[in-house]
Amino acid sequence: MLEVKKLSISFNNNTVVHNLNFKLQKNKILGIVGESGSGKSVSSLALLGLLPKQATIEGEVLFEENNLLSYSEKDFQQIRGNKIAMIFQEPMSSLNPTLTCGFQVAEILQQHTQLSSKEIKAAVLSLFEKVKLPRPEAIFSSFPHQISGGQKQRVMIAMAIACKPQILIADEPTTALDVTVQKEIIFLLKELQQENGMSILFITHDLALVSEIADEVLVMYQGKVVEKGTAKQVFKNSKENYTKALINSKPNLEERLKTLPTVTNFIEETVDSTIYTNEEREAFHQKIYAKKPLLEIINLEKHFISNGSWFGKKEIVKAVNDVSFKIYEGETLGLVGESGCGKTTLGRTILQLEKATSGQIFYNGKDISNLKNSAFKSLRKEIQIIFQDPFSSLNPRISVGKAIMEPMKVHNILSSNKERKAYVLELLEKVGLSAEHFNRFPHEFSGGQRQRIGIARTIALQPKLIICDESVSALDVSVQAQVLNLLNQLKAEFNFTYIFISHDLSVVKYMADQLVVMNKGKIEEINDADVIYTNPKTSYTKTLIDAIPKGI
Repeated sequence: MLEVKKLSISFNNNTVVHNLNFKLQKNKILGIVGESGSGKSVSSLALLGLLPKQATIEGEVLFEENNLLSYSEKDFQQIRGNKIAMIFQEPMSSLNPTLTCGFQVAEILQQHTQLSSKEIKAAVLSLFEKVKLPRPEAIFSSFPHQISGGQKQRVMIAMAIACKPQILIADEPTTALDVTVQKEIIFLLKELQQENGMSILFITHDLALVSEIADEVLVMYQGKVVEKGTAKQVFKNSKENYTKALINSKPNLEERLKTLPTVTNFIEETVDSTIYTNEEREAFHQKIYAKKPLLEIINLEKHFISNGSWFGKKEIVKAVNDVSFKIYEGETLGLVGESGCGKTTLGRTILQLEKATSGQIFYNGKDISNLKNSAFKSLRKEIQIIFQDPFSSLNPRISVGKAIMEPMKVHNILSSNKERKAYVLELLEKVGLSAEHFNRFPHEFSGGQRQRIGIARTIALQPKLIICDESVSALDVSVQAQVLNLLNQLKAEFNFTYIFISHDLSVVKYMADQLVVMNKGKIEEINDADVIYTNPKTSYTKTLIDAIPKGI
């Protein structure tokens, strides 16, 4: 169906893909796995002529006996979306925010078919049903911001399969989606592939996930293929240390290692397999639970009023609905649930970024739920947050050193800029960066490094309670392992208390002492993390656990 021969890609004499060779067979799924920067996405963009003009491309990409690398832009327009389609990684930035979802899918059919407007609308609604979108008519008229992340991804899939392409390129189509939505998308792609006889190129950094969908797997590292074979061969009998690292960097659901192995550990053969035993964990719990709670939430509610239609009745949405729990100093409380369950709103309400509708928040025995902003300001340095997207939470115009010093000045931490700078340089070393990074700007760092900067800025204020809001969700498995190790290391050193919000249940189980499962604003169940994983009480929790990709 598609054959790539000796493909090499360079930017400004810097080669990012070296001599790539693979075949995509008819009606098969080929998984390409590797971390950010391994050359996966760049290679897929080259197949469709989507790389910038300054890219130097060598080799051949054969499709229907033609070399796509010799195609003009006009030639590509005939096959893009028609014979070869692509699902991009980030649907929010790939969909036009000013056009309705229905119009954007209809555009593809207008471009490549002779159907009438009425037939196109019927075809789009049929596609929406095929990708299992609820209320197809309503979503046809909705704008991207009005639907959930999983629904946006389904709109992208509908757009990609509209013309029944022979080849579908899926570039990280499930990154940052809930485990349940991720599983649904995987099943949907497999179903559509079998129904339409498509070939799929599935690109991801998650080997366990790709092993559930792919027939063959290609593992890339630093622009080269380091291992290939059937999904079973690569997952069960991997030969390369890099492949083993991708499999084992993800927390194991059966046992809890004290330190998660990273790619570097596997390549240098320095993996520490010391297990955090149940006895050690129990002793730690007895120690922390003997004290008074650091934070106590009692019957907390946060309501929003939905706009509805112009003349429709406004509805009250209970984003947080009668939530109560306690968290103790030194503890990590895991907070899980699907998108829209109220996790982030709960975190924002604790931080007073959202005002509670009712209920109480006690911090160190004091009710802080009705404090005025000026009174809460002194507490801001004690209760901090690590944001999901460190890039958008950093000012692109100031250096990272100044970004870390800024809140220290506001809260009068240390007496002079000289002292603050010395402290920030220490912090950068502590989070795995170096002194030379002080004067660099956010765009000069990778995603993992930016997350470390976000952590450094948070701990600079020496807080007691840190809310980690999906702070590792979009990171490669190995970078994720590094950041989780760092959070645990800092917790041990500074006695931090974490509220760890995530949709990745394997990560939450590894990090959490106590686990809160949320569903539609309410607490579904609350208990020790290991107890919930071993013996979930509700069908909702069971569904979340069953959806975790476990590999072949």
